[in-house]
Amino acid sequence: MPPRVIERPTIDEIRAARERIAPLVTRTPLLRLQVDAPAEIYLKLELLQPIGSFKLRGAGNAIALLGRDELARGVYTASAGNMAQGVAWSARALGVPCSVVMPEGAPRTKVDAVRRLGADIVQVPYDEWWQTLVDRGRAGMAGTFIHPVADAAVIAGNGTIGLEIAEDLPDVDAVLVPFGGGGLVSGIATAIRSLAPRAKVYGCEVATSTPLTAALAAGEPVAVERTPSFVDGIGGGGLLREMWPLVRGLVDGALVASLDEVANAVRVLIERARIVAEGAGATPVASALAGRAGVGKLVCVVSGGNIDATVLADLLRS
Repeated sequence: MPPRVIERPTIDEIRAARERIAPLVTRTPLLRLQVDAPAEIYLKLELLQPIGSFKLRGAGNAIALLGRDELARGVYTASAGNMAQGVAWSARALGVPCSVVMPEGAPRTKVDAVRRLGADIVQVPYDEWWQTLVDRGRAGMAGTFIHPVADAAVIAGNGTIGLEIAEDLPDVDAVLVPFGGGGLVSGIATAIRSLAPRAKVYGCEVATSTPLTAALAAGEPVAVERTPSFVDGIGGGGLLREMWPLVRGLVDGALVASLDEVANAVRVLIERARIVAEGAGATPVASALAGRAGVGKLVCVVSGGNIDATVLADLLRS
């Protein structure tokens, strides 16, 4: 069976998403990072969203587009934490039931946050969780499945970040985006291609899991080894096949940072900007500091700040 085709949202659909989710999300600031580096580094602070992550944008747009009957049956998603919070927050705002399939070993701070938002949690082994993404749902779960990555409405919601970047820094040279499954970079790149077409858009990975790098090298999605680490919000066993045509046509390349570089970026953000980012959110900053994206004006999307206190303490001690 051929993979499902994920339609690339239009710039008008992204603009419509912005209007739709305006009551739910924050227009996040763009902050210059005062640090010696090869380029001017700007931070798009998505960790300032109400749930501490950009995921509220895509989740809010997808749920807002559901019909009354679909909402009455509830919603669910599969997420290690941030999309779980985005779907749970949006569902709670509408008063509809919500469940989340989470992998065993998900960060405690994210699990606790999902429970606070009133969602039911089903924890499963990582491979079963990943299969839920591949299958676009899980047997026995009630409600409409909100895919955290491969969903045109989610991608359009994510694209509203690109609108804001282009408006706040029209002469941006490159946008560095954490790469989890491709939904964030695809949405942002769609908006940037329309409004700031000279800018490059890069997917940023950590060396412990590089599905985008591997797919670009092979010319197709391939299985990769994933080593669990404190960078829990990005990386997986491979790139979803339905996302490949979209991602391939939008990104200008992949940038890979080491775990040590990401840990250092977490510390730099705290010391220089008083910003507490989770590992995934600091990954673009790590590559920018290392000079991998070149010179000029670089925007690093700091995608989230939901980091366990014990993990943060360990990083600060090291």
